[in-house]
Amino acid sequence: MRVPLSWLREYVEVAADATPDDVLASFVSVGFEEEDIHRFEVEGPVVVGQVVSFEEEPQSNGKTIRWCQVDVGEANGGVRGIVCGASNFAVGDKVVATLPGAVLPGPFPIAARKTYGHVSDGMMASARELGLGEEHNGIIVLADLGIDAPVGTDAIALLGLDDVAVEVNVTPDRGYAFSLRGIAREYSHATGAEFRDPAARDFAELAPGVGFPIVVDDQQPIRGRVGASEFVARAVRGVDPSRPTPPWMVARLTLAGMRSLGVLIDITNYVMLELGNPVHGYDLDKLSGGITVRRATSGEKIETLDGQVRTLHVEDLLITDESGPIGIAGVMGGATTEMTETTRNVLIEAATFDPTTIARSARRHKLPSEASKRFERGVDPLIPFVAARRVADLMVEFAGGTLDELGGAVFAEVFIEGIHLPAGFVAGLIGVDYTADEIVGALETIGAEVTEEGGTGWHVIPPSWRPDLTDKWTLAEEVARIHGLDRIPSVLPTPSGGRGLTLLQQGRRRVADALAAAGFVETPAFPFTTDTSNDLHGSASGEHLPSIRLANALDGQAPFLRRSLIPGLLTTAHRNISRGMVDLAIFETGTVFLPEPGVQYGTAEVPPLGARPSDEVLAQLNASIPPQHRHVAVLLTGNIIPRQPGRAAEAADLADALDAVRVIATAAGVDIDVAQGERAALHPGRTGVLSVRGEEIGYVGELHPTVAADADLPARAIVLELDLDRVLTLAGERVVVESLSAYPAATQDVSLVVPATVPAADVRAALVEGAGALLESVRLVDDYRGEGVPGDAKSLSFALRFRAPDRTLTAAEASEAKLAGVAVAAERFGATLRE
Repeated sequence: MRVPLSWLREYVEVAADATPDDVLASFVSVGFEEEDIHRFEVEGPVVVGQVVSFEEEPQSNGKTIRWCQVDVGEANGGVRGIVCGASNFAVGDKVVATLPGAVLPGPFPIAARKTYGHVSDGMMASARELGLGEEHNGIIVLADLGIDAPVGTDAIALLGLDDVAVEVNVTPDRGYAFSLRGIAREYSHATGAEFRDPAARDFAELAPGVGFPIVVDDQQPIRGRVGASEFVARAVRGVDPSRPTPPWMVARLTLAGMRSLGVLIDITNYVMLELGNPVHGYDLDKLSGGITVRRATSGEKIETLDGQVRTLHVEDLLITDESGPIGIAGVMGGATTEMTETTRNVLIEAATFDPTTIARSARRHKLPSEASKRFERGVDPLIPFVAARRVADLMVEFAGGTLDELGGAVFAEVFIEGIHLPAGFVAGLIGVDYTADEIVGALETIGAEVTEEGGTGWHVIPPSWRPDLTDKWTLAEEVARIHGLDRIPSVLPTPSGGRGLTLLQQGRRRVADALAAAGFVETPAFPFTTDTSNDLHGSASGEHLPSIRLANALDGQAPFLRRSLIPGLLTTAHRNISRGMVDLAIFETGTVFLPEPGVQYGTAEVPPLGARPSDEVLAQLNASIPPQHRHVAVLLTGNIIPRQPGRAAEAADLADALDAVRVIATAAGVDIDVAQGERAALHPGRTGVLSVRGEEIGYVGELHPTVAADADLPARAIVLELDLDRVLTLAGERVVVESLSAYPAATQDVSLVVPATVPAADVRAALVEGAGALLESVRLVDDYRGEGVPGDAKSLSFALRFRAPDRTLTAAEASEAKLAGVAVAAERFGATLRE
C-alpha cells in the first residue's frame, strides 16, 4: 500500500518535521514491513508562466513549431524565449514552464539549447513529462485544471509534485490497511496521534434514496454465504466527464500507483483508496431496468472493461440488468455500461461481496484488480453507504453533477460474534506480564468493544473492519502489537536431554559430507520420473514393478514417484553436459518410494483439521503410505583428472566408483563388499553387487551403452546406488574410531592362481578368514590372465598388512598368518601360489 503523506495528514496528526523514514519506522513498530519511498522525480525551477506571444514556423520536416515568449516572473528572468511543438494554447494562457536547471522524470535535465534555429530557454511541460499521467498531446494549460496562480509561482507545490508516499507491505489478513482510513488508524496506534475517521458521518445523510430496484438472487451460495450481503446505489445527474481532475487528486493517485483516467473514474478510485471499499460507476442512461445480483449460468458471456469477451463460470457472481450481465461482481465492470466522455448521469454502486466468491472469480479469469484485492480480504460491511455518498459528493463538487433522489439498497444486519479472552491467556502466550488495563486499552484502541466477565476474562467484540480477529490468539497478537513487539523478551529455549539429530540423521550427514569432501557435487533432483525409468533402474532385471502415480503431477510426462535415484542423476548430467560441463562427479541422497505388489496406497480418508486423529486413524494413514527408503547414488562421467601440463587427462572408470563406495563405507562405519553381478541397466561384466555382512544393499557399474545413449550421455558413465538407511542400520548404533597403534605393520604380498570363474571378493574373504586377527587390511592389486597362467584360470595378487596391538610382529608371524589364509583359499577354491 502506497501512502501519500499529504493524504495521511488529513486523517491523523503527523509531525511537520517527520521524514518518510520516520513514518515508515512508525508503521514497522505496529507490524508492517517497509517497502519503499516514492517521489515525483521533479526538481525546480518549475514555475507558472504566461504566454505573451508566439510565432508559428513551419519546418522542412512538415512539423510546425511555435517560437514563444513566455513571462515567468521577474524573479525568474522575466520573459524567456521557448520553442514548443504543441498547439493547444493561446496567448494569455498560463502554463507550466520548466527552466534551465530543472530535472524532469527520466531523469531529463532542462538546459538552454539551440533547436529549430532558436535558443530555447526552457520548456513548457505536458502532464506526462511531469509524471502526472500519460497525456502528451499538448502542454498543461492551467486554466483547464481550474488553476489561476500568479506568474512565477512554484508549480511543483501548486500541482502537488512535492508530495511523497511511503509504501508498506500489507499481509493478506490485514485487508483494512489497503485504505488511507485503515493505514491512518495504524499510524495513530503507533504514535498516539489523534485519528480522524473519514467514515464518521451522520447516517441520516447516507440514505441512498428510492426508486431504483435492486435484487440479490443467489441460488448457489458458496459455503452457504450469499454472494452480496450489501448493495447500495445512488444516482448523480448532469455530470461533465470532460472536467479536469483536480491536480492534488491526480498527484495522490499517481503516488498511490494508479493512473488518472478522467474525473469520474478518478473519483471512484480515490474513494476506494480512501475508505477501502471499491466503488463502481455505471452510465445510468445505458442501464436497462434495475439491477439483479446473481450467479452466472453455464455458457454465459460478458465483455469486460478491458475489451475481452469472457465465458463465465456458474460460481461467478454477476451484476446484471434486463439486458444481461453488466459486470463481474467485485472484479471488473462490463463494457456495455461503461462511463465514457458522453456520460451525463451516473449510478454509483458500493457493495459488500463474499471474499471467497471474489477470489475465485479473479483467479479463474486471471483478472487481479485493486477491487478484487480488497474484496477477497474482506471490507468493512458498515462502509458501503459512506463510500457511495462520498463518491456522489465528489462528483457533485468536481464533475458538476447534482445528487438525485434515485437510489436503492439491499442490506442485512451485521452480526459480529464475540470472543472470550481468558484472564492470563495473553501473558502466558506472549511472555509479557500485561496488566488488565493494558489489555483492555489495546483492544479498545483498535476499535473493539470489551466487557469484563466476572474476573474470568473479557468478552471482546472485534471492530467491523477487522475480519481477521476470530479467536483469542489473534486478540493476544493485537495486544502485543499495540504495546510494542520490542517488549517481548528474547529467551533461548533450553532443550531437554537426548534431543538433536537421530543416529540415522547423523549418519546421512556424515556420508553426504564425506562425498562432498571427496570432490563429488550434491545435485538434488525432483522425485518424479516415468514408469519406464522405474522399471529399468528400480529392479535388477528390468521387470515391471508397481510405482506410485501422482493424482496431479507437475509434469504429465513424469507422473510417477521414483524407485531409484539414478534417473534424476541422468537428467542432471544431461543438463550439465548440454551446457558444456562434461566432467561430472555428482551424487544425491534422497527418498525412493517402493510400493509393495498388490497393496493399494493412498486410500485412507484425510481427517479434518483442528483435532488430533485417533491412533487408529493415524495407523490407517501410515498404512496408506508406501515404504520410503533413503538412498545414496553417484554418477561419474568424463575425466576424473583434467588434462594439465605434464599429465594426460584420466577418464573416470569403475575404479573411481569403487573409491566412492569406500568413502561411503568409511563414513557409515561398515565394510562394503563388492562382487560381480548383473543388472539390466548396466554393462555386462562391468557390474558389481554391493553387500554388507552378506546382505545386498546396492550396486555399482557402468551404464549399458544403449541406456547411456538414450539419456544423451557419453558412452562411458559409471553409477552406483545403495540403500543408505539399511547401511546405517547394519552399522549399528555407534561408529567407533580405532586407536592408532604404536607398533609398525608387517607387509607381504601373495599371488594366487584360481579358476577364472571364482570372484576375487570370495578369495579375499577366504584370506581374511584364514589370516585371523593379525590381518589389518587386504587389497586386490592385480588380476592377471595371460602367459604363465592356464587359460581357464587367473592370477589374483593381494597386498596384505599385518599388525599386532601389543608388539612388533616378526616376519615369521606375518608369513604364518598369510599361509593360513592361503590354506583356506586352497581348500575352498583350489587356489595355488603362483611361482
